[in-house]
Amino acid sequence: MPHNKSTKKRVKTNEVRRQRNIHRRKKMRRAIRDLRATIASTEGPLSGDQVQELTTVTRLLDRMAGKGLIPAARAARLKSRLTRQAQA
Repeated sequence: MPHNKSTKKRVKTNEVRRQRNIHRRKKMRRAIRDLRATIASTEGPLSGDQVQELTTVTRLLDRMAGKGLIPAARAARLKSRLTRQAQA
């Protein structure tokens, strides 16, 4: 148990941030999973909605890397792989 005021606040703040990060990570993983399912279910070039979904996921990955949730290199690798899957 924390004994002084600042450590009590740190415990509270850390829990809020932890919950926020969990939510963001779930949102990111869900978006990637949905995009991969969309890519797998279609043959040939992607339609406009599917391209829009790819754009949304890449923007989301950039945002998560900017917030420090994932490393920038991992975001770049995921974007590259998803784009290659979409074009195949």
